[in-house]
Amino acid sequence: MNSPTTARDSSSPTRIVARSSMMDWIRACGLSGLAGMKIDKEELRRRLSMPQYLRLAMLDSIKKKDVDGGDEHFRSRSSDYDGTVPQSPIVVFINSRSGGRHGPVLKERLQQLISEEQVFDLLDVKPHEFVRYGLACLEKWGNNGDICAKETRRNMRVVVAGGDGTVGWVLGCLGELHQKGRDPVPPVAVIPLGTGNDLSRSYGWGGSFPFAWKSAIKRTLHQATTGPICRLDSWHVVLQMPGGEVIDPPHSLKATEECHFDQ
Repeated sequence: MNSPTTARDSSSPTRIVARSSMMDWIRACGLSGLAGMKIDKEELRRRLSMPQYLRLAMLDSIKKKDVDGGDEHFRSRSSDYDGTVPQSPIVVFINSRSGGRHGPVLKERLQQLISEEQVFDLLDVKPHEFVRYGLACLEKWGNNGDICAKETRRNMRVVVAGGDGTVGWVLGCLGELHQKGRDPVPPVAVIPLGTGNDLSRSYGWGGSFPFAWKSAIKRTLHQATTGPICRLDSWHVVLQMPGGEVIDPPHSLKATEECHFDQ
């Protein structure tokens, strides 16, 4: 849902255009209440993990930057695949440089709990590549009659392990789906690895992550699949600087697209 565009007077050297859209967000209601709950590792993996042919097809499409890059995995999928659709397919984006020395350890733990191909290090796979090639691969084959690809795309949720900047980056890239009519936009959960973690605090995921307990990761993934979905008002802001001036914006103002104004 977009709000009316607002702008400063065009005579001003800096012009700001903003519009709002609603993003799905997973609220971590009662996350602390899961502390005493035993979550079976194998059962969790069964709910989260996609079939191997889907994981490999999506990953190859991203690596090759080609929607058709993973087609061979659909054509050669194992005959013993029973057609089971994952109950709660999840993709994780992790900033392995966040969280001090714990980033790489957390990445490895997440890969053990879900699958290696469903955990993306942002140093290697950018969220816009996942949107443009990975999700598009599932959409293509879902439209071609692959029920598992279609349902996996429809039910997918995203977990972001990082700080506010990383979360905002992923949300901005996922917003491209709605702009292009590629709904639904996967709802997002957070593993807070930054310093402020304001978004994470606001939606019940906490201000820091308790690395001392491996079970905390299982609880977070469980809540990401079962937590209620609410709406986050996401704003898109366009800044126009004085003519001829080139600036290097901070990460919080990361450019998502190039815009031109007619004076």
